[in-house]
Amino acid sequence: MRRMAARVFVYGTLKRGEPNHYWLTKKENGQSRFLGKGTTEVRFPLVVGTRYNIPFLLARPGQGKHIQGEIYEVDQAMFGKLDELEDYPNYYDREEQPIRTEQDETVQCWLYLIRNFPEKLLAKEQLESYHNTPEQPYSENYLDSQPEDLNTDDE
Repeated sequence: MRRMAARVFVYGTLKRGEPNHYWLTKKENGQSRFLGKGTTEVRFPLVVGTRYNIPFLLARPGQGKHIQGEIYEVDQAMFGKLDELEDYPNYYDREEQPIRTEQDETVQCWLYLIRNFPEKLLAKEQLESYHNTPEQPYSENYLDSQPEDLNTDDE
């Protein structure tokens, strides 16, 4: 196995059983290794927005909830593919945050979040754990859309 480049905390569609998890398992994307479940030490607002029902972690540390997700080690190729999926740095940004593991240890992980968002997103239901549901299904159609179609103002 190649040297792993980073630890990444995923909280939305990249988790096991969610619509984009295949990005982490697709060999052409690089390598990833599941390390376990984790929870952010810092609270953040996690909401579902746009007509595509995309989970957004909003860059408002201290507000919201401790977010539940999964920790992965990824190689440089996979990290690049995740940046591509998240349209980093144009749409999502990323930063390192302390994540509490199931073993009650703290590890630093990269996570993707939205810095520039309309305040009205903070009024949406704030989740501690994202799950794709039939009532609010995630749509991959955004992959074929223009960046302006993903405007978080379109609520």
